[in-house]
Amino acid sequence: MSKEKIDACIRESLGAYFKDLDGVAPHNLYDMMLACFERPLLATVMAQAGGNQSKAAQWLGLNRNTLRKKLTEHQLADEQ
Repeated sequence: MSKEKIDACIRESLGAYFKDLDGVAPHNLYDMMLACFERPLLATVMAQAGGNQSKAAQWLGLNRNTLRKKLTEHQLADEQ
């Protein structure tokens, strides 16, 4: 999947989100979007890395401790 397709998916999802709000102002949109994106990203990368946190951290460009913290935040730490 290309960067352009990912961008289009995000824009489409946000468009639907704003439509569903029907004029109501969003709250904490940035944090909501990060959480929506980050959890499946981490879960998928961890699965592709066979549960190897060092490898996953390298692929993500994160420090291994940062990855562990994020896995815990998203309740993914026990899924390895």
